[in-house]
Amino acid sequence: MCGIAGWVDFKNNLSLKYNIIKDMTETLKKRGPDNHGYYIKENVLFGHRRLIVVDPEGGAQPMVKKITGREYCIIYNGELYNTEDLRKELYTEGYSFTSYSDTEVLLTSYICWGKECVKKLNGIFAFAIYDDLNKSVFIARDHLGVKPLFYTKKDSSLIFGSEIKTLLAHPDVEAVVDRDGLTELFSLGPAVKPGTAIFKNIKEVPPGHYLYLTSDSKCVLQKYWDISAEENTESVDEAIEHTRFLLTDAIKRQLVGDVPLCTFLSGGLDSSAISAIAADDFRVKGKQLTTYSIDYEDNSKFFKATLFEPSSDKYYAQMMADVLHTDHRNVVLQHDRLVAALKDAVIARDLPGMADVDSSLLLFCKEVRKDFIIALSGECADEIFGGYPWFTKKELINSDTFPWSRFVPDRKKILSDDFKSLKIEDCTNENYLHTLREVPHLDNETPEQHRMRELFYLNIKWFMMTLLNRKDRCSMINSLEVRVPFADHRIVQYAFNLPDKIKFLNGREKGLLRKSLEGILPQEIIYRKKSPYPKTHNPVYTDLVCSEMSRVLNDNSSPILPLIDTDFVKNMILTKGSSYTNPWYGQLMTGPQLLAYLYQINVWLKEYKIKLEV
Repeated sequence: MCGIAGWVDFKNNLSLKYNIIKDMTETLKKRGPDNHGYYIKENVLFGHRRLIVVDPEGGAQPMVKKITGREYCIIYNGELYNTEDLRKELYTEGYSFTSYSDTEVLLTSYICWGKECVKKLNGIFAFAIYDDLNKSVFIARDHLGVKPLFYTKKDSSLIFGSEIKTLLAHPDVEAVVDRDGLTELFSLGPAVKPGTAIFKNIKEVPPGHYLYLTSDSKCVLQKYWDISAEENTESVDEAIEHTRFLLTDAIKRQLVGDVPLCTFLSGGLDSSAISAIAADDFRVKGKQLTTYSIDYEDNSKFFKATLFEPSSDKYYAQMMADVLHTDHRNVVLQHDRLVAALKDAVIARDLPGMADVDSSLLLFCKEVRKDFIIALSGECADEIFGGYPWFTKKELINSDTFPWSRFVPDRKKILSDDFKSLKIEDCTNENYLHTLREVPHLDNETPEQHRMRELFYLNIKWFMMTLLNRKDRCSMINSLEVRVPFADHRIVQYAFNLPDKIKFLNGREKGLLRKSLEGILPQEIIYRKKSPYPKTHNPVYTDLVCSEMSRVLNDNSSPILPLIDTDFVKNMILTKGSSYTNPWYGQLMTGPQLLAYLYQINVWLKEYKIKLEV
């Protein structure tokens, strides 16, 4: 994994502005601590930071390949999981290779197939390729947006990079948030509208899209992949076998690398499946898998079961580790570090995030990175196989908005009188309805099938993206590459078209996935009730967050103060968050987490010196 930065302008000479691409690339040093490089041409400046995972010598970037006098250059962040399949196919097309890196295979794929190459890729990626003869740049992002890619168009210039901070390092890009961005922040946050980035004039290449910039400075954004609706013809038994094959294949493909690899293990279905298949692969090779779980100081003393969090993970994680004979390590987080890392998480994401859900992951990845460079994690299974309560609870299924953000009117209570006019509900409703219009359907669907297809599409396009963004930024700021096998686009496409009676086999959430893992996992793990990413229940954390937010309110220079109703927030602090009981987002962001989110907004406004155009 790596970080990329670029500035392209076919109407102006950029070759003397080397210092700018250097500054942009420097923002990515934590994504790529092992090496860096630049490609300097009259109209093209590329920068690259490298985290070495495969082929230390042959995978250096920017990578240049010359064929029949034509020069191509690539900068690439990601990992291809079908590298050898593509290499064999390219050999038959007459191409040769000087390395065993996936970077050269990706570049050669573009040389051979042009824009159509993205349709052949299985992996996670964000890359840019310059064609010196055509004077064109091709920029693409993976099918589901596991790897980030942001850009802005300024006159004839295209400026892009792996993170928002990379663009902000360019002197022509300002940290400005206008009224639309502020409305998105308070209506959708911590989610971000696909294709946007809250900051004015900064956009992201949406998942499954590419950008093509030509010599006349025309910039075309094109979709190359999306989920499609297909008729299912498989029986239950065939679906079980097919699911098992796809998941096993995806996991084994993602075990490649020349550096140490581990897995995250919560004791839930998804991480246990990944760990079990990985441990078996390691065992065959005479190796022992290392697994990691996360916990919080004294958390067991304060845990209380809820609908969204029915059981604690610690017991089940250790059970799986014992079954798999892994070298299991339990990372216990201290609450003062958890609060301090709220700021680090903002810097990692360039935006306010999911409060301690982000800061805990960041600290967890920091510990894992002490011994490992690659980890596999279980994100995305719930969104594609139906693991959340809003897939099974009737009142949540029939919600008339995003089911993880059902209390949008409550959000206005946070705002000051000057900003209560922000069209919070309109923004949420417009984005919800716009997404519903994009959902692919079959003609013969029942109303129930129609709605369930909508729910899965909404989850994949919105909720899953929030979690993937969190995973990428909180891991890569620690120079840790985290892979997500359930985000294999083949699995997503297949699962999307499974009938509900198969997907929810035996009347259970993720029923099909559970059944497909029989013989791989213990029954107690397979049929354990889903529990989300663990959070702290220790009141010490709440006290610390309240203290930090009090400091913000008492500092007249705090940039968030004009935006919020300070009396309302003071009452939240006095009640330790209990005055705000409805989740702000997802299943876990209630009072204390909302205070932490507001604290993150203040950090963001302050650290990025954001200019508000409202």
